[in-house]
Amino acid sequence: MRLAHRTWSEVASYLEEARVLIIPIGSTEQHGPLGLIGTDALCAEAVALELGEATGALVAPTLNYGMAQHHLGFPGTASLRPSTLIRVVVDCLEGLHRSGFERFFFVNGHGGNEAPLRSAFAELHAELARVGRPGADRIRCTLHNWWQLPEVRTLAAELYGDGEGYHATPSEVALTQHLLPACIHRADLAPTGPCDGAVHGAEDFRARYPDGRMGSDSGLARPEHGARFLATAVSDLMPLFSAFSAFSAEQTGSAT
Repeated sequence: MRLAHRTWSEVASYLEEARVLIIPIGSTEQHGPLGLIGTDALCAEAVALELGEATGALVAPTLNYGMAQHHLGFPGTASLRPSTLIRVVVDCLEGLHRSGFERFFFVNGHGGNEAPLRSAFAELHAELARVGRPGADRIRCTLHNWWQLPEVRTLAAELYGDGEGYHATPSEVALTQHLLPACIHRADLAPTGPCDGAVHGAEDFRARYPDGRMGSDSGLARPEHGARFLATAVSDLMPLFSAFSAFSAEQTGSAT
């Protein structure tokens, strides 16, 4: 269920039964010669919506911009500063908590978001504790990178081996191919070479990885693979979401 497609009164009714919200977050950045600029957001949103459909949970609008400063050497990339992303997430969660939401389950599509998101969670708790917001101690936030889920990693290894790589991977490209078959691109790609350590800014990234890929063979992606990745990611997340969204009788007024 999309939060954006509900009225405020429908949300109020939902909050009488549940206090959990799924939040997809991605990025707007290059994904090599074959990957779409919106790959990270598209993948996170697809997984989040399927999870919401399977569980009956509300799904927030996707946060399409993330911390992607190291990709700014490629046209089409837009990035938030880490401090900006932290502030955006804190402000959004503060407002949602005021509405009655208490548990925030982030489905993440971009590795660069991890550190800012975890900092945002800590900042949210600190801010609400400082002002004495009632119920702030019941807030819980969690973050799951869909591509790092155990069975997703197993499937990627089975399909692509070392060709999975680290960025513009065939797994994420395959998922977008499944979602948007009209946007599939094909090309002969040269080997990318090994990944050789930390990247220091956009210019350094472009110099090391001139076509945008990091050790990945995006040409291995197929839309039928994407369907499998989507189903596998949701299957991996289901028990995690179930445990996270469970409330005690004291919190909800009813037994779980």
